[in-house]
Amino acid sequence: MRIGIDLGGTKTELIALDGNGTACLRRREPTPSGDYAATVALIARLVRDAEDRLGVPATVGIGTPGSRSPLTGRMRNANSTCLNGQPLQQDVEAALGRAVRMANDANCFALSEAVDGAGRAAPVVFGVILGTGVGGGIVVDGRVLEGANGVAGEWGHNPMPAGPDTEGSAPPPCYCGRAGCIETWLSGPALAADHRRVTGEPLAPEQIVTRAAAGDAACAATLARYEIRLARALAGVINLLDPQVIVLGGGLSALPGLYERVPQHWMPHVFSDLITTRLCPPVHGGSSGVRGAAWLW
Repeated sequence: MRIGIDLGGTKTELIALDGNGTACLRRREPTPSGDYAATVALIARLVRDAEDRLGVPATVGIGTPGSRSPLTGRMRNANSTCLNGQPLQQDVEAALGRAVRMANDANCFALSEAVDGAGRAAPVVFGVILGTGVGGGIVVDGRVLEGANGVAGEWGHNPMPAGPDTEGSAPPPCYCGRAGCIETWLSGPALAADHRRVTGEPLAPEQIVTRAAAGDAACAATLARYEIRLARALAGVINLLDPQVIVLGGGLSALPGLYERVPQHWMPHVFSDLITTRLCPPVHGGSSGVRGAAWLW
C-alpha cells in the first residue's frame, strides 16, 4: 500500500493506492495557514489515521511546493512561505518514525501521468503545470529526474523565447528576482495581465475564455497570443529533451483548443523535420499530484 500526500497552500490531500494503482482511501483537509509545526502535525495525523483505517502499514510520499535544497536539505522556493528554510522531510520522518520520500508537486504530477496516465509506457515524459505559477517535471523510464542541483524541469524560470508577440514591451518582473521568465507569460495571472496590458480591461482568465467563446475578438486574440507563446516555450523543451509525451496540468490546461493548435504553432521552432511528440491532457486531472506522490515509492 502506498500513501501519497499533496501538500498545497490551502488544502492537504491524502490518497492510498494499492499495488494496481486503485485508490482505496482519500482524505482532504485545510492546510494550516502559515503554521509550519501544525502542517507537520497534520501530515503525521493523516498518515496514522489512514493506516488505522486500512489496517496495514504503507509507504509515504509527499508532493510539496518548492523543493529541498541539495546543499542544506531544507525547503526553498515554496509559495507556502512558512515551509521555506525548514527541514520538512526530516521533521515528518521524525513525527512518523520512518523514512518518507518527497518531491516537487510538478514532479509528482509528471510521475503520475507517466506511470498510469497520458504518458503510460513512454520513455520520456514532460509534465507541465499551468496555473497560478508555471512548473515542470521530467520522468525518464518511470523515474523522476531531479538533476544535479535539484532543479530539473524548472522550465517556468527560463526566459520566454522572443517573438513578435513579446516585442515592444518590457519583460514582466518575476518573483524569483529576474524578468521575462516563462511563468510571467504563461501563468494564470500572466494571461490576465497580458489582456489588461493590450486592452486596458481587467478580466480574470475564466472571463477571457467565456467572452472569447461568445465572440469577443479581443479576448480571442489574447488566447491566440497565449497559444503561440506556449508553443514557442514548449518547442525549447522538445529541442532539449525530445520527450515522447508532454502532459499539461493546472487550471489553464483546460483552455479550449490548446491540444490542437499548440502543436501546429511549435512546428517552426522544433529542430526536426518530423515531430511525433504528443501534447496531452492529464488522465487523472486534479488527482495527478497526490497520485504521483504515492508513486514515489
